[in-house]
Amino acid sequence: MSDQPIVFEQWQTAGDAAIGVARLNAPRSLNSLSLEMIRLLTPQLKAWAEDERICAVWLEAEGDKAFCAGGDIVALYRSMTEAGSADIGKAFFTEEYELDYLIHSYPKPVVCWGHGIVMGGGMGIMRGASYRVVTESSKLAMPETTIGLYPDVGGGWFLNRCPGRTGLFLGLTGARMNGADALFTGMADRFIKHDLKAQVVAELTRTNWQSRHGHEVVGSLLRQFEQQSADAQLASPVRDHFDEINRATDADTLAQTIAQLKELASGDGWLAKAVKPLATASPVALALVWEHMHRCRLDGLKQVFDKELLLSTNCLSKGEFAEGVRALLIDKDQQPRWRYATLADIDNEWINGFFV
Repeated sequence: MSDQPIVFEQWQTAGDAAIGVARLNAPRSLNSLSLEMIRLLTPQLKAWAEDERICAVWLEAEGDKAFCAGGDIVALYRSMTEAGSADIGKAFFTEEYELDYLIHSYPKPVVCWGHGIVMGGGMGIMRGASYRVVTESSKLAMPETTIGLYPDVGGGWFLNRCPGRTGLFLGLTGARMNGADALFTGMADRFIKHDLKAQVVAELTRTNWQSRHGHEVVGSLLRQFEQQSADAQLASPVRDHFDEINRATDADTLAQTIAQLKELASGDGWLAKAVKPLATASPVALALVWEHMHRCRLDGLKQVFDKELLLSTNCLSKGEFAEGVRALLIDKDQQPRWRYATLADIDNEWINGFFV
């Protein structure tokens, strides 16, 4: 196996075309997205966009556990705490959002095989692809509130476009979605069994792309394999609990919303498990989610990324994010000392400062 964090290949197709392949190659870290990976992937995608031989791009990851479990937050922690490293964090967010926007606006079909864990920065990459494939092992989430951050990578845009108020629910709780949930909320396009992946690739490379439109090739082929995967299709807990989620998030203030969500924790089903992280989430992060989603409600994707760059840069310097990473991954004491113990304690002017 290559020691490069991303492996690039080209799969020859029938005729003179090729599919550009980018494989995240850091399975020990669950393919967490680093600044080095971003700086490798962005120029390669730009080159493939200009290469007339490249008919499509395929994004995948090494290993069966994760497509991408998020950004390299340990490196971000160092940028927040070590002298002379502050610019690394800002560069990471700037270049990550530029990469995500590039994928969203890519001129050729982009297929993302989202097998295993897809969280945080992985969601940013996958969400922008033209064709987002989930499998029976896909686990998607935006769990940033547990580390003092908020769902970024365009979360203010795509969470606001989920059915009902499920986006707000997912952003506040960090609840895990399976493949069926991803389809219901618009986070994915196709459910295909993972053991059919080799056949999908074989059919893509066997096709003569030059005689058909690229999106027609990919769309019809993935539809065919999704039909073959019907026997493995899962139930969607988010869909099953849609009405309860909407009722619990129907409030005029964040405090009311959190109180109503916490009432669901007394059960023992999926919904109770989904809301339990609220008990230990950063109150500041919850406030940022609430404020950010309301401020971005009518914004386009580019506007949201611009706002998130400002917000994320401020998160690097205000301490809450660093404390969350320390407690989870550095000291691993699972005892974060949040700036405010409860939502009622929060200084709203301090929160507003994140958006300036």
